Amino acid sequence: MDYESVRAYCLSKVEVTEGYPFGEGTLVFKVAGRMFVLVAEDNEPLSMNLKCDPEDALALRDQYAAIEPGYHMDKKHWNTLVLDGSLSDGLVQELIDHSYDLVVRKLKVVDRERILKRMKK
Repeated sequence: MDYESVRAYCLSKVEVTEGYPFGEGTLVFKVAGRMFVLVAEDNEPLSMNLKCDPEDALALRDQYAAIEPGYHMDKKHWNTLVLDGSLSDGLVQELIDHSYDLVVRKLKVVDRERILKRMKK
């Protein structure tokens, strides 16, 4: 996936916003105010941090050279994906979905229910 396809995919999700809370160069996608994707815009190749279940995070790092412990993040709960072409678009989308779902599950009940209801439409 390239920058524009990552951005479009993230923004297609329910109640996602984008911004630069850490300054230019790191585009952050949030759902209900909570981060689920950080894109290092200046990296070549492009890289992104995604939230991940701790057990899955370790397994993915073992399986794919382009998946590393989360750069500048809690390495137990975040992975960095290096989009060097070795990861399929489907896998990247699946991992974005997983990150989004993990964050939605931890939202306040009222926010979670609203988002889940909109996802079913």
